[in-house]
Amino acid sequence: MAVMVEHPVSIEHPQGTPEFRELLQTLLELDEHVPDGYRTEIIGGKIVMSPWSKGYYFPVMRSLRRQLEPHLPEGHVVDSAPYLFTFPAAERAYGPDVFAAAEGAFRTERRHIDGEALSLAAELTSTSTRNADVHDKVTAYGKGTVPVYLLLDMQKSAATLFWQPTDEGYAAQTTVPFGEKLRVPAPFDCDLDTSEFLPAE
Repeated sequence: MAVMVEHPVSIEHPQGTPEFRELLQTLLELDEHVPDGYRTEIIGGKIVMSPWSKGYYFPVMRSLRRQLEPHLPEGHVVDSAPYLFTFPAAERAYGPDVFAAAEGAFRTERRHIDGEALSLAAELTSTSTRNADVHDKVTAYGKGTVPVYLLLDMQKSAATLFWQPTDEGYAAQTTVPFGEKLRVPAPFDCDLDTSEFLPAE
């Protein structure tokens, strides 16, 4: 009887420092050991594990996808599946709660997607991820030239939109409380009804 031994296979890495590539390799190898309901990201040179969104975030994410879909740039899709987007220059790898990205970027066998494929990243804050969502990701998404970053502050019931990416982060931002309309600039050029993000009574 023949016995086959499965050898570890080197995972294809994006560009980046040796340290970042090693972190990404470790993160991807850990995937099968991450408890259900948790995700892993690379933030500030460390692998960070945090819980996936709470159940009541689902209608918010569904509303956001539904509202954005008619206004997507050509060839882009919007989803909230757990994909890891890499930003080698910033040594970061994030799994946005909701994203819009070029569909062609997913025609790969790699387990991570180039962050340059993103046209929008959206994060819903929680007590465990809030600091990274509000600070680290604003800078990295902007430097990574993601055109639009939408931060839904679930603790303060407010939406902050960042656009005009620069080497420092974003040059423009606006904040509205949930319940008001929020204008999303190019490449979407649409209004979001943030009243759909309010918690159920």
